[in-house]
Amino acid sequence: MAAKLNFIASGSIARLIQLYPPAGLWYGARKQQLQDTSTAPTMAKLTGEQHTGMKIAIQGEHGSFSHEAAMKLVPEAVIVPCSLSADVFKTVADGAAEAAVIPIENSLAGSILEHFDLLLTHDLRVERETRLRIRHNLIVLPGVAIGEIESVYSHPVALAQCRRFLAAHPAMTALAAYDTAGSVKRLVEQDDRRAAAIASETAAHYYGARILEAGIEDNPENFTRFFLVRRAADTVIDPESNKISLAFSVENCPGSLVAALAGLADIGTNLTKIESRPVQGKPWEYIFYVDCQIHSASERLRAIEALLPHCSMVKELGCYREAGC
Repeated sequence: MAAKLNFIASGSIARLIQLYPPAGLWYGARKQQLQDTSTAPTMAKLTGEQHTGMKIAIQGEHGSFSHEAAMKLVPEAVIVPCSLSADVFKTVADGAAEAAVIPIENSLAGSILEHFDLLLTHDLRVERETRLRIRHNLIVLPGVAIGEIESVYSHPVALAQCRRFLAAHPAMTALAAYDTAGSVKRLVEQDDRRAAAIASETAAHYYGARILEAGIEDNPENFTRFFLVRRAADTVIDPESNKISLAFSVENCPGSLVAALAGLADIGTNLTKIESRPVQGKPWEYIFYVDCQIHSASERLRAIEALLPHCSMVKELGCYREAGC
């Protein structure tokens, strides 16, 4: 029965339910980015082209924080850049990449909600987790002085996390782009000496640009969690896993959510995160996403079984070792 518990409904433990159809799901452009070391990895670690390892899809360009996280998780990875998060999931689902590395939560900006929706609607599972420290830098072409900069490009989240710096330089106009590293790539390709980009140290090195001012983020307590996700059939559960991510829905009646969460508490799991997302096409109905600490990988089945009596749907998104453990 263990193999049947990835996605099951209440009433009968053995009864499987249909996966939510991907049609009708909206795909935004939100993306978080991250980094965790004070010095950028060497180019040998980042240019996935010369590697022959696992193909990993990311949203964004080479040199992005997602690229850096992927190389931390799989040092010999071959990076497959994608423009949209939906494309990342499709690339893995179709077999064009073996895995994807996606940001799931930033300590300041919060959750990347689109990625929860995509995990629900695709037959992919979380296999690993990592955390990276974000450091934003003002990046220019070699020889450009700060007084020459008229425009600053970056992802909207990165721009928002550097408000103080931008406010201190009113001559610079902040312009949104789809990716931090993509902003540096554009700068170099267009040889734009009147513009700058906000991105990681890695991106500056990758594209041959220069950091004019380092660490311009407002808050240094800036971290992001990343998931490594794979097709469900290919996922290998770490026997030392101590965390599980679940999605579930409950009936719209008094106490239903409390009862579901109490079921998890009764078996000794520690709830570390909860999110709600609207069900597409069903106004005022919600899917709940939770992360729970567990004592061992074997307890994942107990967590799922604890939810079943109280939920109309349960899906396991992944069982993995918590980052930093």
